[in-house]
Amino acid sequence: MAHIPDGIVSTPVLLAGAVVAAGGIGLGLRRLTPERLPKVAVLSALFFVASLVHFPVGLTSVHLMLGGLAGLLLGWAAFPAIAVGLILQAVLFGFGGLLVLGVNIANIALPAVLLGLAGRGLLARPALAHPAFAGVVAGGGAVAGTALMVALSLALSGREFQVGAQALAITYVPLMVVEAVFTAALLGLLVKVKPEALR
Repeated sequence: MAHIPDGIVSTPVLLAGAVVAAGGIGLGLRRLTPERLPKVAVLSALFFVASLVHFPVGLTSVHLMLGGLAGLLLGWAAFPAIAVGLILQAVLFGFGGLLVLGVNIANIALPAVLLGLAGRGLLARPALAHPAFAGVVAGGGAVAGTALMVALSLALSGREFQVGAQALAITYVPLMVVEAVFTAALLGLLVKVKPEALR
């Protein structure tokens, strides 16, 4: 599960996550114009609702994130959009925790933004790649990046978490496939019916 609860990660990991989250949110807010606010609000709400649907995988559970889609459509503004969703989930439903919020934001939003920007780069060169491939890169890549960052956060917090971190990363593989297919299909639709949404 991408939401790490309070009391698990070490203090250095907490501080690093807080710094990354604060920097990403700051960059996102600086690039957020009033015209883009409705799109950010819609994607934040979509992230919030999608993350509430959990699927059991082995000893843990995974949930839809749609981070790659947010990164594709919002760029750095995906940071504040994801942050709002995670804050609401922590306060209303107890997913994750408040002290570890920076780590959870960084683990989900940073891969979403970086892989979303990579997908946008592919969209800018249609001769090199089909739009669906950009969706696969953004959607599946964001989940893989989140799995890697969650596992790294746990592994860096103590040797007792290393085996669990490896097992946790494997549980994200089915979700990676689902999000890659979903993002690719949605992106293919947007390119045909509303290409201005990708600008």
